[in-house]
Amino acid sequence: MNISKAEYARRRQRLIEGLDENSLAIVPAAREQLRSRDTYFPFRQDSDFSYLTGFDEPESLLVLVPGRKQGEALLFCRERDAEKEMWDGPRRGPEQAAEYCGLCDAFPIGDLDDILPGLLEGRDLIYYTMGRFPQLDRRLQGYLQTIESAPASSGAPEMLSLDPLLHDLRLFKSAAEIRLMAKAAEISAEGHKRAMQRCRPGMFEYQLEAELLHTFTAAGAREPAYSSIVGGGRNALVMHYIANSAPLKNGDLVLIDAGCEYRGYAADITRTFPVNGRFSGPQKAVYEIVLASQQAAIEKIVAGNDWDHPHLASVEVIVRGLKDLGLLKGDVHGLIESGAYRRFYMHRVGHWLGMDVHDVGDYKVHGQWRQLEPGMTMTVEPGIYIGAEESGVPEKFRGIGIRIEDDIALLKDGAQILSAAAPKSVADIEYLMRSGDLVQEALL
Repeated sequence: MNISKAEYARRRQRLIEGLDENSLAIVPAAREQLRSRDTYFPFRQDSDFSYLTGFDEPESLLVLVPGRKQGEALLFCRERDAEKEMWDGPRRGPEQAAEYCGLCDAFPIGDLDDILPGLLEGRDLIYYTMGRFPQLDRRLQGYLQTIESAPASSGAPEMLSLDPLLHDLRLFKSAAEIRLMAKAAEISAEGHKRAMQRCRPGMFEYQLEAELLHTFTAAGAREPAYSSIVGGGRNALVMHYIANSAPLKNGDLVLIDAGCEYRGYAADITRTFPVNGRFSGPQKAVYEIVLASQQAAIEKIVAGNDWDHPHLASVEVIVRGLKDLGLLKGDVHGLIESGAYRRFYMHRVGHWLGMDVHDVGDYKVHGQWRQLEPGMTMTVEPGIYIGAEESGVPEKFRGIGIRIEDDIALLKDGAQILSAAAPKSVADIEYLMRSGDLVQEALL
């Protein structure tokens, strides 16, 4: 299950077709990131560079030159080096890299100063996103200053950001991409199920995180797509809680927001469940509102609706539900217009999903919400968060934090829930957790 060489070629060609005449685009690879002293974090390729090449080495650069007779796509990468490869692992080198990526030309990255200035000279535009790669920014500025000051120079090319063109391509997923995302969601759902089955009062949050990571790694997804959130009790009220260090208490809920990355594509799933396997009355009441709001939002993921439709649907259900519980008072329309619900639901209902967990793509076009179209993939994640010290709220509801999140692909025949294997109804969660009890007893 991979992206084919032909698909990478089609992506590059579509991007080249969107570039102006007499222009050039530059897409750098990610740099290795220092962790401490002389040790590094596991290398993760830049998503834009990976999208166009599938090449997973640092110190690389893709240059797209529309109309170049010798080939419109050039790769710069590291040369083979037997001594360094003995310590750090194999390198492809330019010749193998060109074959691997389906390119006509590849050159040593050490030759960049000799080759790239000549490609820039005489161009009207350079598509390159400044600010993300400071060393390369300075290098390019040096090239342009040299071109500008050369005798009889007609001036240096103008520089434009590549992001709008490239990220609009990445927004629409191919069938192969959606298959990879479905696999990532399937593995992640298994992790959530395992966490539910293993959860017990007295465990620590990090022990549940370990169950997730075990599942991801065992299935071939060796990295989480983002830092896992495992928040028990009041910790579920912290949107980006990642300490995962507190004990899980009997009677509390635990919120897990976690997903793996599978072959470059992310999953992002959130489930909230009782530490002891049984929802209390107040917990269940709030949970059912969140679940209903999520379903209402998913029903609005229809081609032709705009990005805001699902969010508005989730807001209406949550406002009505909170009003029924007595947590909000007043007219539903007025509560929505005033934003009074934001005390309890302070984020939007979702985001784009793909190679990045918060994937690229504009949510508005020319000031208007973007229209939903087949090929788009997104999350749907409403939540209700009731502060532990929230005034005017019955004590039985205080400290409850609930979010439910699924991964959705909009296909030609409608929305597909990629993460459906992760239980989310009250009955299904409680049944799974009871079955986990039986498994644990059998192992003792």
